[in-house]
Amino acid sequence: MPPTPPSPERFKEAVRRQWDEAAGGWNDQTPQIRAWLAEATRAMLDEAGVGQGCRVLDVAAGAGDQTLDIARRVGPKGSVLATDLSPRILALAERNAGDAGLRNVETKVADGEDLGLEGAGFDAAVCRLGLMFFPDPLRGLRGIHGALKPGGRFCALVFSEPGRNPCVGIVMATALKHAGVAPPDPFQPGGLFSLGKPGLIDGLLADAGFRHVEATRVGAPFRLRTAEDYVTFIRTSASPVLAGLDAGAQNAAWAEMTERLAVFQTPTHWEGPNELLLAAGSR
Repeated sequence: MPPTPPSPERFKEAVRRQWDEAAGGWNDQTPQIRAWLAEATRAMLDEAGVGQGCRVLDVAAGAGDQTLDIARRVGPKGSVLATDLSPRILALAERNAGDAGLRNVETKVADGEDLGLEGAGFDAAVCRLGLMFFPDPLRGLRGIHGALKPGGRFCALVFSEPGRNPCVGIVMATALKHAGVAPPDPFQPGGLFSLGKPGLIDGLLADAGFRHVEATRVGAPFRLRTAEDYVTFIRTSASPVLAGLDAGAQNAAWAEMTERLAVFQTPTHWEGPNELLLAAGSR
């Protein structure tokens, strides 16, 4: 029989610990993350209607790369509230905003499924690569819906289905193999691809009360010099992927990942295919 999944509370506590531990590494990789997601982030902010003077909610903001983009877009007459489950990574977002001289950024440590912002009247809300980690994304979407003013826009970026994200799939499959764990259902709640099933996120947005819902596919290839550079990115920014393995087993897994990922090497650079879903709607 398959193992019993953890309770939502235990799952969230594990996620919080993992992101607290990975916060520094993820923040250090901001230049690579920014290059990877630049076009998709611009599209997300456009779909959410983020512009001068807007009050914007950034859910699961992480270290705040997109938060800073929002703050610059809305200008001094606008503002952005960045929330995240991890206090440590959110502290980095606050520090990064300060270092950038942006005074229109506030932060709030909050569970994305329990934001406590009903009636806040935000003009727009976004969630970049965070919603798929929610055990109950519908609950989270209802909270975001309630935080928007009538007519306010929301847009999320999530991974599409596994077959369209082969480099991420290789990393995950190799990690599971070396950990001796059977591959789980890729669409199970809280997983990287949990919202990638065609039509799923559209339906959740509609069920949460959003109108004019639309989901589009967005290519987001990860371009680096070599496959080794991509594995270094994974090792430093998402090391919990091999948590629990001893050093020898981890090194063997990283080596196999590098070998398998070399299939995406071109004569000039390494380019790992990724596809995201851009899902938007209005309150």
